[in-house]
Amino acid sequence: MEFFRIHKTIPFLKYRHILNGISLVSFLIAVYWIFTHGLAFSIEFTGGTQMEVNFPQTANTEQIRTDLKEISNEVLVQNFGTARDVVIRVPNKEGVTSGEVAANVMKVLEAKNPGVELRRTEFVGPQVGDELARDGGTALALVVLGIVIYLAFRFEWKFSIAAIIANLHDIVIVVGIFSVMQWEFSLPVLAAVLAVLGYSVNESVIIFDRVREHFRKMRKADTMEIIDSAITATISRTVITHSSTLCMTLSMFFFGGPALHYFSLALTIGILLGVYSSVFVAAAIAYYLNVKREDLVKVVKKEELDEMVP
Repeated sequence: MEFFRIHKTIPFLKYRHILNGISLVSFLIAVYWIFTHGLAFSIEFTGGTQMEVNFPQTANTEQIRTDLKEISNEVLVQNFGTARDVVIRVPNKEGVTSGEVAANVMKVLEAKNPGVELRRTEFVGPQVGDELARDGGTALALVVLGIVIYLAFRFEWKFSIAAIIANLHDIVIVVGIFSVMQWEFSLPVLAAVLAVLGYSVNESVIIFDRVREHFRKMRKADTMEIIDSAITATISRTVITHSSTLCMTLSMFFFGGPALHYFSLALTIGILLGVYSSVFVAAAIAYYLNVKREDLVKVVKKEELDEMVP
């Protein structure tokens, strides 16, 4: 399905040097910031106190979060189960035990919400956070390896390298933005980063598929013209797909509340970067690697041709 068809080829690769330079600088800044300033890890990674609290009426999570700012600015408040049940996570504080944290939280809540009841409290140690960070890194590495293998079989090694560099570009810049802004990096954000990786490679595969198709159809065109033509042919599909996806992520961002705020933000940034990198990074790198018709179109040898002809 197409909303529109572009009949004139758009010269995307004409601007590759400027845009790739911007991408390289952004990538290096993101890497530098991540390693020098780190991430604002949530309680799942740093450890802290987790409490399950029941309210006598529907819990206003935004108000609860505001009330608890006197204890910590990094308190996480989420509904679970019913509208009256809330999970509260408070990060570790030096010199304060988990029991003292729970008592302080309940004191604040009881002052504003008579009848509030503490159902359960537990301490999440930093060792759990270390394990989550390690498992998250392992998951990311396995996903990258799987994509490399898939693209190597599906296309050709030049496209495999191009797609992986473009995908790592997206991931590093998304994480770098979270590092620069010191936004909370939680498990949902990690899940969003992994989702961005899959989403970005899908866009690259669509474009590479069309490149392979145009190499077969456009016999006299050069590589740059073929890649530009292939990208232009996917514009309508890109607009339909990504507009629909962005409607969903922006709806979560504006109406999903604090629990989905950074998750939807990471997805939104990642989707926009995925479109950009598939067109201006992956395609450009494939061009730099001198992808040509012989790489994608199987050449029939004379012996095989003789066997085919009776």
